[in-house]
Amino acid sequence: MIGSFTFENLPCRVVFGSGTLAAAKAEVERLGGTRALVLTTPQQEAQGKSLGAALGALYAGIFPGATMHTPVEVTERALAAMKACEADCVVALGGGSTTGLGKALALRTGVNQLCIPTTYAGSEMTPIVGQTENGLKTTVRDAAILPETVIYDVDLTLTLPASMAATSGINAIAHAVEALYARDTNPVTSLMAEEGIRALARALPAIAAKSDDREARTEALYGAWLCGVCLGTVGMALHHKLCHTLGGTFDLPHAETHTIVLPHALAYNAPAVPDAMTRISRAIGAADAARGLFDLARQLGAKLALRDIGMPESGIDRAADLAVTNAYWNPRPLDRNAIRDLIARAWAGEPPGAVKAAA
Repeated sequence: MIGSFTFENLPCRVVFGSGTLAAAKAEVERLGGTRALVLTTPQQEAQGKSLGAALGALYAGIFPGATMHTPVEVTERALAAMKACEADCVVALGGGSTTGLGKALALRTGVNQLCIPTTYAGSEMTPIVGQTENGLKTTVRDAAILPETVIYDVDLTLTLPASMAATSGINAIAHAVEALYARDTNPVTSLMAEEGIRALARALPAIAAKSDDREARTEALYGAWLCGVCLGTVGMALHHKLCHTLGGTFDLPHAETHTIVLPHALAYNAPAVPDAMTRISRAIGAADAARGLFDLARQLGAKLALRDIGMPESGIDRAADLAVTNAYWNPRPLDRNAIRDLIARAWAGEPPGAVKAAA
């Protein structure tokens, strides 16, 4: 039975396909931009300069300093670069780090954004930005943060290493997983969530087997788009709170953190969300959703322990304390000791288990 719900359709233009990067100049013009600042990480600076050449007279300059977790001090430097080249729009080329920087600039200045993802992060489809200051990561949701246009070009993902595709893809799956049991979930988002999980769960093993499998790369990017729409449309819960806490506090790599934490967060919430568990199990072809996602990560060769990506064991208790401070809404009540045990299992790389909360 379909009950009452609210669905908000976000106003973002999407250009999807192969070779679509060639549309960047026309899309900047469509947005009314005359001086575009290209944003990249240091590793993608050469790609950014090539894009700048393709933009021709619209190219105002490049800021190749994007980094993960969108540190406020980096945003300040990018703002100075914008002012220096008199940019009236930004073009973010890269993964979640670059997308986040573009969003932070748009939030502060109101400029239009063209986003060109090269990973499966999905954040390009959301009006949300996470920013880090003094070791704490906080999120802001505002209509001004949503990119006006996103170009998905499958060709740009063909060189994404299979190992990075794995963690980036499971990061995207996490968005859809939590959308299935969000406080404001709805039938439309749930359809997209299950389809996004299915597409990625099928594509990622194919990419691991043959990195340049164009069909699999296309399906993965399609799945990431759907999962990103879910992230932008409904709220998130415990999993995203944990990842924001761990990433911002211990400077852990974003996608790898999501990959490790997701099965454990899902195991915690499983008793409260049986319908979501059924959908996830169906989408990934596993009897148990949490264990199935853990096994998928292991099959793809991803790291399974937080200790292996830089988290100290001494940080487990601090992470548990932060996870229940200013907590996100969650379908199952938060129990600090149970969450501490969840983080400890994730730190050690153990399979997800039933998480008991205090009575």
